This record gives sequence, C-alpha cells and structure tokens, in this order.
Amino acid sequence: MYRQQIAEQLEKYTSFNAEQIYGLLEIPKEETHGDVAFPCFQLAKQFRKAPAGIAAELAEQINRDTQANENSLIDRAVAVGGYLNFFLKRERIMADTLISIATMGDRYGDSDVGQGVKVAIDMSSVNIAKPFAIHHLRSTMIGNAIANIYKSQGYHVIKINHLGDWGTSFGKLIAAYRYWGGEYDFSENPVRQLLALYVRFNQEAEQKPELEDEARAAFKSLEDGDPEAVSLWKRFIEISLNEFEKTYRLLNVDFDSYKGESFYNDKMDAVEEELRQKGLLQTSEGAEIVDLSAFDMPPCLIRKSDGATLYATRDLAAALYRHREMGADRLVYVVGAEQKLHFRQVFKVLELMGNGWAATDCIHVPFGTMFVDGQRLSSRKGQVVFLEDVLRKAIEVAKGIIEEKNPDLPNKEEIAEAVGVGAIIFNDLKNSRVNDVNFVWDEALNFDGETGPYVQYTYARLSSLLRKGQYEPQSAARFSEVSGLTGDVEWLIVKLLGRFPDIMERAAEQYDPSVVAKYVIDVCQIFNRYYNTTRILDGEKQEIEEKLLLVAATRTVIGKCLHLLGLRSMETI
Repeated sequence: MYRQQIAEQLEKYTSFNAEQIYGLLEIPKEETHGDVAFPCFQLAKQFRKAPAGIAAELAEQINRDTQANENSLIDRAVAVGGYLNFFLKRERIMADTLISIATMGDRYGDSDVGQGVKVAIDMSSVNIAKPFAIHHLRSTMIGNAIANIYKSQGYHVIKINHLGDWGTSFGKLIAAYRYWGGEYDFSENPVRQLLALYVRFNQEAEQKPELEDEARAAFKSLEDGDPEAVSLWKRFIEISLNEFEKTYRLLNVDFDSYKGESFYNDKMDAVEEELRQKGLLQTSEGAEIVDLSAFDMPPCLIRKSDGATLYATRDLAAALYRHREMGADRLVYVVGAEQKLHFRQVFKVLELMGNGWAATDCIHVPFGTMFVDGQRLSSRKGQVVFLEDVLRKAIEVAKGIIEEKNPDLPNKEEIAEAVGVGAIIFNDLKNSRVNDVNFVWDEALNFDGETGPYVQYTYARLSSLLRKGQYEPQSAARFSEVSGLTGDVEWLIVKLLGRFPDIMERAAEQYDPSVVAKYVIDVCQIFNRYYNTTRILDGEKQEIEEKLLLVAATRTVIGKCLHLLGLRSMETI
C-alpha cells in the first residue's frame, strides 16, 4: 500500500518505472532513520551527480509534493547519505492496515494473480516398497507449502505424487521375494520387511553376481505381464501406499493424483514416435537419443541399446500428459538439485518438439540434500531413518514438555501431535530450499528459538489474550483511527504485518517457503517483545480494544503463515 505510493511518487522524478522502484525499496538498518529507504546509487548516471546529492534533491521534491497532497501516506522524506528515507504517517497506516486485516481475515495476503492458471506440482514422489524416509520430507513439505502459497494467489493447483512404482528395483524385489519371502512377517511394518528383502538381495548379489541376471529376468517378466510378477508388484504397491498414508496423515498432506511411473508405460512409444517424426531422434551406439550439444548439454537418452526406456522418456510422457490431458498451464517439479541436468534436458526436448510453453512454464524447483548427523542415506545399503519414527519421537518429546508445563490441558494428545510434527516440518522449511540440511535430533526437537513450536506457542498466546479480553471481531469496523497505539514497537509490528502481501508474492515468485518461515519468526519475535513490555489488558476501554485489534491482526497473519507451511495452529498449548 504505502510502498506502492512511494514507488509511484518516485517514478515522476527518475528514469525507473514504479515496478522497478518498488523492487529496490529497503528497510533502513536503523529504525530511527525512517520506515522505508530507496538507494540512489543507481541514479548517478541519470542525474550526473553523487548519490547523496540525488537523495537531497529528491527529498526536497517529495516533501513539496507531500505537503500539497493530504491523502499522502508519506509524512516526510530525508536524505541519509546515498539513501532517500521515508517516514510514514503512523496513525493513518496503522488504522488502514489493522482494519484491512480484520476485514479480510484469513484472506489477507491472498491475491487473484493466478486466476485461470492451472499449476501441476510434482512433489514427494516416494518409491514403492522402500521406506518413507526422512530425506523425503523435503520434497513433500516444500511442495505442499508451494501448493498452499499458490492456492492463496488464485492458482488452480494439482498436487501430484509421481510414485516410483516401476523399474529394475522391482525385478530385484520379485527375485528376493521368491527366494526368501517366506522368512519375513509382513503383518507388521511391511515396508520395512520389503526394505530388508531389498537390502538382502543387494548383499547377496555382491557375492553372487548371477542374481542380477535373475533380477533383470524378473523385471522383464513383469514388463511382459506375467501374472505372478504382476500380482507381487501390485501387492508391493498396496502395502506401501497403506503405510505411506499413515505418514501423510501425520504431515497433513494429501494429493490430487497418484499417477506414478507405471502409468506412463503405454504412453512412451507415442513420445518416441513423435520425436522420430519431428526429426529429433538419432541412433548412437545402438541407443536412441536427442542430440543437445547445441545447447551445451549431453544427449538426452530416450531408449537404451537393450530397448529399455529411461527416466527422460517417462518424464516427457508425463509432461505431455499433464499439459494435454490434465490441462496444466505450468508444470512444477519439486525434486532434488542433483536432478538439475535431467530437467534441463527434458524441458529442452519438450521445447524442440514444438511445445513453446516448456521454455517458460516448466519449472524445476531444486532443493539441497538432507543429511542425517552428517551422513548421506542409501536404501540400497539399508542406511535409512524412517520419517514416521522421527515424527513419533517428536510427538513423544512434545508430549513430555506439555505434561511438564501444562499437565491439566484436556487435549494433550492432539496438541502433542501438532507441536511435534510442526517442529520437524518447520526445522526443514525455515532453511532456504537450495541449501543442504543436516538433520540433527537435538536441533530439530529443540522447542526454543526459531522453531515451529515457538510460532505455535505465540499463536496460542495471542488466542489466550483475545479470549481474556473478550475481543469481538465485528468491533474492528468501527475504528477509523488507532490513536492509542503510539509506541515504536507497535508501529514495527504493524509495518511488518503490512508487508505480508509482499512476502506472499516473493515466496510464490521464488518457489521458496523459507521466505514465509523467516517472516513469521520476525513477526513472533517483535510481538513477544511487545508482549513482554506492555500490559495489553490494562488501561481505558478504548485503549484495550485498540491493543486487542493489534493482537487479532498479528494472530491472523501468524495463523495464515502456519497454514501455508503445513503446521497446525492451536488455541491452547
């Protein structure tokens, strides 16, 4: 609101347009230096003078305009070195911001920028017959948060769990099951039993390489539709999905589609034929490829010399299906950074096939690797930390803390689940998605500092204040000003709340939930600073009501952030 007005005001005097200026606006490092800052260094070429002189000249012009415009939200402009700093009209902006939040409620920060645009988000994509491990958390929760953010911006979102339900690993598992399946009890922890079988096969194959030939033969029988192989494969899928659903329930994540790799088995020949007809397919050493040397990339392998298709073939079929059959305008892939080249190749091949949308609307959202205590995980070697174990342990820790702090709480089980799971999710999402994450038990389950429980506790604290103050949301409409909110900390809170729509826009543009996570920590920290220095429920009736209006607005924004990140908000903890 006020940032837009500043940008439009500066547009009159510079060669930059309002959008460019808006993107350059900053928050001054020192609170006493102003509310918004514009760096004048980039104007040196236009004005042919030092940035400090430009700032002084612009301040004079802005102040002249401000005095002549009673509707201006700018109180005054001052030059601070090479920066043009703005002081805003506090009472006016505080009232406008707080009433806007009270009026819009949970819709505050939403927009319709994505109206009419359908976005398919490929996320989680766990492997059948392998455990839902801690490293799968990243794709699942980053993807879920991006989906929530995009929904709030008006997009029609389709969440796709592209299951790893095909490939040579199933040949290994079928062969292993035939050899040793009777030795395992699948009535309890069935996916872990399947993992044990898979690990055993790989260990045995190191001593008996001929087992690899049996695995290839078993997978060929599956491809050929052998009834026994197909029956085992379907059983592995059913077992896995039933177990995965328990973890998804804890994470509060659902999907619109579970179409996995096997779904595209009968769609790859058509892709290959289309590539051939368009003159893109070449033969190299018996393999079918698309040459991408003109784009500084190695060739994209479509079919190996033995006739087997590859991930690229399947992903081309999936992309075309999602665009043509599901009607998706934008395809987003929340997949680890190690797959960067793969997606560059797939997107380029789609583009060469004549799909212009692939150049702009196929997005790989990479994220860093998750390590556990500094170690990279491998299901082949059995080095796995089960996500469900992590979540259950977190819930137990949360329950212990709640028992100690608030033993009379009636719904301790529900709250412990929300807080424990929230701790694990937030521990991941507060990190910039491109960074590697080292999962350390003590840090993830720390309920102090920049954590999910800290945000949830702050939300509960705000809820308690509103209950004790008997706040009535409908009363907000009668405030035309908030003259009682005169403190600097109150002003900092309102300015931060006013930035929430910009935060939403930036998180969507960057496909990065950490933008929201870091923001909500800032909100909680500033509000708790206010809470610790202010007797919110003391004072005259009007003063208390205005403070509760501020509390309610802060609670709305924190609650919205929790929802976007996939955490549950609790009225009491």
